[in-house]
Amino acid sequence: MVVSEYRSGIGYDVHPLTTGRKLILGGVCLPYEKGLKGHSDADVLVHAIMDAILGAAGEGDIGEHFPDTSSEYKDASSIRLLKYVGQLVAQKGFTIVNVDAVLLAEEPKIKPYKNEMGVNIAGALGIDLGRVNIKATTNEGLGFVGAKEGMAAYATASLCKG
Repeated sequence: MVVSEYRSGIGYDVHPLTTGRKLILGGVCLPYEKGLKGHSDADVLVHAIMDAILGAAGEGDIGEHFPDTSSEYKDASSIRLLKYVGQLVAQKGFTIVNVDAVLLAEEPKIKPYKNEMGVNIAGALGIDLGRVNIKATTNEGLGFVGAKEGMAAYATASLCKG
């Protein structure tokens, strides 16, 4: 009997909102008056997903793989970086079972963009769209998210091997 190894990881990311940047979430450019400040495209949703996958595989975090001190990652597409993460865990013999993520943001509403985000994420990881779940919630006006000063995201990922 072959026994599979199952692993879970959790990811979290946060970025402040700023003027003069595009808002990229799940690899989709959303129409909004502000964008997220960061070294790469600051896709907070994808960053949390990458950390969850890397954590499940025992491969550290995105700061180790894509340091913000490197010009190579300045304004980089987080979807491109996610593809690298998917390839890395596949080379280690892992299959991504599922990804579940939640975006914390007061605005904009992401419901019209959720499918496209899922398609981008699943495509970058080489998995079926049904293995990616994206949710969003507000902070009911509380904290930095509620004050529309930034956005945060949490994600979990399950991997199997064997």
